[in-house]
Amino acid sequence: MLGVTLSSVAQTPRFKLGKWTEIQTAILQELNRSYVDSLPVDRIERRGIDAMLADLDPYTVFIPEEENENLQMMIHKTYGGIGAVIYKPDVQGPVIINEPYANSPAAKNGLVCGDEIYAIDGEPTAGLTSQQSSEKMRGEPGTQVTFQVKKLATGEMVDVVVTREMIKIGDIEYAGMLDDKFGYISQNGFTDGVGNEFRQKVAELKKQGMQTLILDLRGNGGGLMNEAAEIVSAFVPKGSLVVSAQGREARASYVLRTTKDPVDVKLPVIVLVDSGSASASEIVAGALQDMDRATIMGERTFGKGLVQSIRSLPYGGELKVTTAKYYTPSGRCVQAIDYAQRREDGSVASIPDSLTHEFKTAHGRTVRDGGGITPDVELKFREYSRLTYSLVTYGILEQYALEYVRRHASIPPVEEFHLSADDYEDFINFAKEREFDYRSSAKTYFDRAKEELKRDGLDEAMKAELDALEKSLNMEKEDFLRLKKDEIIPFIEEEIVVRYYFQEAGVKIRIRYDDALRQAMASPLIKQY
Repeated sequence: MLGVTLSSVAQTPRFKLGKWTEIQTAILQELNRSYVDSLPVDRIERRGIDAMLADLDPYTVFIPEEENENLQMMIHKTYGGIGAVIYKPDVQGPVIINEPYANSPAAKNGLVCGDEIYAIDGEPTAGLTSQQSSEKMRGEPGTQVTFQVKKLATGEMVDVVVTREMIKIGDIEYAGMLDDKFGYISQNGFTDGVGNEFRQKVAELKKQGMQTLILDLRGNGGGLMNEAAEIVSAFVPKGSLVVSAQGREARASYVLRTTKDPVDVKLPVIVLVDSGSASASEIVAGALQDMDRATIMGERTFGKGLVQSIRSLPYGGELKVTTAKYYTPSGRCVQAIDYAQRREDGSVASIPDSLTHEFKTAHGRTVRDGGGITPDVELKFREYSRLTYSLVTYGILEQYALEYVRRHASIPPVEEFHLSADDYEDFINFAKEREFDYRSSAKTYFDRAKEELKRDGLDEAMKAELDALEKSLNMEKEDFLRLKKDEIIPFIEEEIVVRYYFQEAGVKIRIRYDDALRQAMASPLIKQY
């Protein structure tokens, strides 16, 4: 009987936790006594913690004290600084102002794209990395930082004193009318206060004559659940269920209902989503779909139905831990059934209906779980070549925009600005001198296949065929850039306009070329109320 009791105790989670904690401590103590070299305790413990958490899910992570500022940036999108994106192509060179934010301390003090910073508070920037330079530019709001700046326009070296402020990176990129009927809001996050701002924008657009709202959540990776509820509250009666969370602890299980009167319960709403729409974006899309209050358009969303909470740890650290799963009003869990069934971008892959369950919306329509939110209307999104991705990844477009700014003191208003044919030829000449991987997708697959054939010893036997195929797949850099001109120009125009007219201008350029947005506006399936 005693043996049975001990065996039962040994199977409990509490006993197993104590057992492995004791074993780990004993190993560390023995290594500290016996290991031949000095023991790098901090490094091996951090790696051990990271490996342990990685075995659970991608979102449970340890945040040491020195990284707490990054956590606050993620939650609140705020930091103390001057409000500018910097660029440092050469460690031994100056810091380049790449993009000051609108109304930021940097902009107020005349710092513009292309200005070069040679010293920060008397310390030369030569030898500093971009990260080190950024850290020196940040600081407590109200404190001052002095830059030695070479001005883009005059080449003059001047001292610029900037008083740091609390910088808030807004979640609403753009709000405006697309025509006399459609209002449009582009939202890229769910941090503190965005719900109230969103409700204000909806009210303003209604005053401008908006008859249908398009809420663009494409690429929006989510954020705070209560802010998602605030967004939904603009369109549904007060007290409506938005989302419920269920976890092991009582404090992790709760429901969120709208707590404010709506802005408009009859306004037709379109929500645009894609595979990058996750978490809080999926709460908004799922809740409005379940209540039959909006038409969801685009492609299946990411499939992140997990709730994270922040738990304090000793020595100032934090644990961001998954504590619950969330469920839409119909009872669907948005979390993907199987972590392994993911596409390259991390989003949920196609799930057979046989593995999913049916749920009903407020009007009796059938919706399914299994991962992500399936749109009511699928839209065809533009696909981009590997060349375009490469131009972005290698920073070629960004570098060209800086060069363009150096040579153009001003540009026409955003609505009138277009990259000319001569400008694009100038870009080709610029890009062809830069190193980047300009191979087509077909050429990359060919190169991999060729390597595999070499490993198998078949490359010599197939040499003639391989040489002929490689010759047909090879394309000169200039030719490829000309071939993809229509695809690349929108990206160049966006990079240029934000440096003269800030981020909102970039959204206007994206709208100009957004075929999926025009599909949504032309859809006959928009719900009317």
